[in-house]
Amino acid sequence: MIDPILLTTPRVSTFDGDRHLTNASGFFFRRDDRLFLVTSRHVMIDEDSDHHPSRIEIELHNNPDNLAESIGLSIPLFRDGSSLWRQGTDTAGEIDVAVIELDRSALPADQLYRVFGPEHLVDPDEQVEVGSSILVVGFPLGFHDTLHHMPVVRQAVIASSFGFRFGGMGYFLTDGRTHRGISGAPVVMRAPELEGMEGDLPWKLLGVHSARLDVGTRDMVLDEALGLNCAWYADILLTLTEA
Repeated sequence: MIDPILLTTPRVSTFDGDRHLTNASGFFFRRDDRLFLVTSRHVMIDEDSDHHPSRIEIELHNNPDNLAESIGLSIPLFRDGSSLWRQGTDTAGEIDVAVIELDRSALPADQLYRVFGPEHLVDPDEQVEVGSSILVVGFPLGFHDTLHHMPVVRQAVIASSFGFRFGGMGYFLTDGRTHRGISGAPVVMRAPELEGMEGDLPWKLLGVHSARLDVGTRDMVLDEALGLNCAWYADILLTLTEA
């Protein structure tokens, strides 16, 4: 049996035409009858690093009876010069989350996947304690199960007060080991109360992993990296997936 959380997260590759640029992570999110791919905004475009892909490609399981089979789905990022993804801003500036709607008719008829929905988001009145154990599901440095095309998980904990905007930004902190390639990964916490519901995905979607954080004044010789990361609150998805 494959844990359904592993089926939420496809590997994302960015391309400029046929030229491969970077690897990243993403996950599926459903809003009513529409399906979206969620990842970090800097996967779609990043002016600071001159990252300007024209398309992304995700890897999909197309045979439920054989997880060793997969196909790549190419997704254009622009049409007539306009971007096809959605990104958000708040009072602190840009939010490092992007969504792009998927054409369900282009997906394999037998595609094997699981999808988060609004019911997996944390209720504003729900308390999530600092230090709670969480998972980050993705493809660090592109590493994954190359036979079965599955992501790996890294264990982390919530490192700042959940529900508060750390430093005024729309994210909270996690403490866990991460690498390039895991940008856009879902940050989740086990939710036994969701056991048995449709879709069989008993996890709360807390955030979208973005990047590692460090101290600019750190002595690169004497001081280790902080090992902290920022995860943007997942409730931004309700705004980005509105009709």
